[in-house]
Parts: sequence; structure tokens; C-alpha cells
Amino acid sequence: MATRRGFIGSASGISTAALLGYSASPSAADTPLANSTGTPATSAVTQQQAKESIFAVNAGMRSNYATLKAELVKHLSPVIVVQNDAKGGRFTLVTANGQESVNPVAETFELAKSIAHVPLGCFSVIASYLADKIPNLPNADRIDPHDLLLVAFNDDKSTAWIDPLQAYAVTLTTARKNLPAAGLPAALTTSCGNILDAALKFINASVTAKVFDMKSFEDFSGSVYPDIRVNMEHAAQAQIKGVQDTMKTWRAKVGETAWADLYCVVLSQWTTSVLNQNTIIIKDCMNAAKVATHLIDLPGLETPKDPIFTALDNLARIVQDNIAAEMVFPKDTKVADALKGKEDLLSDEILIQLGGSAATTQTSPTYNTLSEGMCPVRK
Repeated sequence: MATRRGFIGSASGISTAALLGYSASPSAADTPLANSTGTPATSAVTQQQAKESIFAVNAGMRSNYATLKAELVKHLSPVIVVQNDAKGGRFTLVTANGQESVNPVAETFELAKSIAHVPLGCFSVIASYLADKIPNLPNADRIDPHDLLLVAFNDDKSTAWIDPLQAYAVTLTTARKNLPAAGLPAALTTSCGNILDAALKFINASVTAKVFDMKSFEDFSGSVYPDIRVNMEHAAQAQIKGVQDTMKTWRAKVGETAWADLYCVVLSQWTTSVLNQNTIIIKDCMNAAKVATHLIDLPGLETPKDPIFTALDNLARIVQDNIAAEMVFPKDTKVADALKGKEDLLSDEILIQLGGSAATTQTSPTYNTLSEGMCPVRK
């Protein structure tokens, strides 16, 4: 993550100067420092060497910081790491005795969401062939013309969308044929059937006419919205039950004393990081007094190669910053809060220099926002 809390690589076995790419030897262009009279100083230290010695101070801090963090990772317990995925989430419990992972959510979750995604699947095929002018739609004022132009990058007179849309129709037809044998609840079977039928009707009409528009697509997607809501209801029920049952099992295993200090790190993509579904469920299973600081949403762009390490590495950074904040800034709790939270320590000063004082920053609500979106460093 490209933030103040971004990854600081391990510096073991690397000199502080080499860590940041600074040369230990002066170049021929280095200029000796001048004294107050303007003549070169007698010292052999060049200006560049002086700068590098100052840079090395921060490099030494980074090296020491990384060493502490790497050791702290080994002592984090208990921790639950949640990887959001198509199955409702993979949960890993980390304790001093090791790790165990489960996918606690029943298949109903993934099955219901799979069919609910059908309109989006159709849209993804035809979107680039849309006309780049907004038609008279009920929600026309909510569509950004520039964004539409970016998405509708293909010729709207082209019929290149027909083959991929027909290929998707084959997949939908197979699912529709096999739907009764899936053993889904009756209401979910009905809603899934309605969505598939409507999608196939839209595809067949569009292919036959060799044309479509935003209006025809919205007529289709709007018609199946009640059925999508039914699918969402079944998916949510499956996820809540699966997650709550797993949390109860692990709570009994860990014990009440340790559970009171439980950290939960939820890895998610940025687009689902606010009011993330697993975060909402988990918060009610934790110590209410510590949810604000111990339930951590960690959004990213893509799933990391090693999710568990990524979660623990970032958690170690947060934990040690929590302690460092109070000890490095014992005389200014507002600055300490900035180090402990998501704010950059320079944010307040930058706001002031740009022509204002520290002000409220509008942010989306999360369960672990320490300062409710307020810059904590105020004059």
C-alpha cells in the first residue's frame, strides 16, 4: 500500500547507505563545504558526504524499525486474518500454537451471488459498444458523460459483441437447464430462474436485431432487481451463519481472556473496503471495547501473494506504532494519535500552509477509524 504505513523492507545484512542507494564514496563533483568567509572549509567532508550522513540517520531508523517489526510478527497472537473471496471469505486463526484456516460460508453464498452477477456479466460484454451519448433514462443525471465515453471505447455500430454475448448465453443456458438439480431453496431457485430467463431473452433479442442500447439493457437489469434482492438475502444469511459459527468455535478454543485482546485483519479490495461484509459480521463477535482499534480493514489493489504475511506484517507495524506514538510524543497526544492512526504526521502542517487550518476530512465510515475522519493534529 502506498501510504505512510507502506512496506519497509528488511535491511539485515545491508548497510544503511546501501539500503537507500547512497554512495559511501564522494564523487569527483563533490564540493567542499564553505566556511563563513566563503572560502572552502579545511574539513575533508564534502557537501554530498554531509547530506549522506544525514540520510543515513533515517536509513538507520528504517533498519531498526524493520528489525523490531520482523521480530514482533512472531509474537502476534491471537489474530484472525480474513481474505475476502468469491466463497465468502477464507479465515485464518493465528495463535502461539500455529495457524488453521477455513472457508466457513456455505455454498449457497457463492451460488446465489453467481446468478445475481448475470446482468453484470452481460454488461461487461456490451459496455464498450454502447453509444457514448446518454439517452433519456430515469438515472441519466447520475451517469458521468466522461466516464461513459471512457467505457464506450468501441464503435457502437460494430457487431463484434455478438459472438462473446452468444458464448455467454451458452453458459447461462446450461445453468438454467441444470438449476433444478442444484438443491437450492425453493425461493432461491425461482429467483435464479427468473434472472437467467430474462438475461437469455435480452441476449436473444439483441442478437436477432444486431443492436442494443442502454435503455434496452436497463429494462432487462431493472426487471430482475427484485430477484437479485432475493439472492442477496440468501447469500447474506449463509455468510452470517458461517462466520458467526466459526467465530464461536475459535472463541471457545482461544479462551475468553485471550479473545478479549483479539486482533482481526480483513484484507479486501478498495472497492469493498468500506462496510465490508465480513467486517460487519465480525465486529459483533469481538470485544466491543476494542473493536475500534483491533478490527482493521486493510484494503489493497489485488490479493497479495502471501496474504497471511501481509496481514501480520501490517499488524505488527500498527501495534508497534501504537506504543511508539505514546513514547515518542508523550507531550502531544494529538500528534501521537496521528502516528497511531491513518493520518500522516505532516497532514496538519500541509493544510495550514495551503491556506487553512486543520479541518475535517470527509471520509467514508469504517469501524476502526480512530478519529472519525478528523485530522488529529490541530493548532
